[in-house]
Amino acid sequence: MTRLTVRLTPRGGADRIDGWETDADGRPVLRARVRAAPADGQANAGLLALMARALKIPRSDVILARGAAARIKTLEIAGLSEADIRARLDLDG
Repeated sequence: MTRLTVRLTPRGGADRIDGWETDADGRPVLRARVRAAPADGQANAGLLALMARALKIPRSDVILARGAAARIKTLEIAGLSEADIRARLDLDG
């Protein structure tokens, strides 16, 4: 399992991944937005579906590990390394 930190913007107007940023501690954070509202877990479900689609993996391989009620979320991605994730998202180049 690879842990991935995501900064989610709910009601972002579109379901998309905006790219990488660095947090205050120098760790990579993926910026994402979803159309769904942050109510009843809708935004979290939208994020998990978005990540599964973007990474071309089954939805069951993407787990919300931390941050269900926070903007900063920790996802666990099964079967991919961080390098694999970066390559599949192709946001660095």
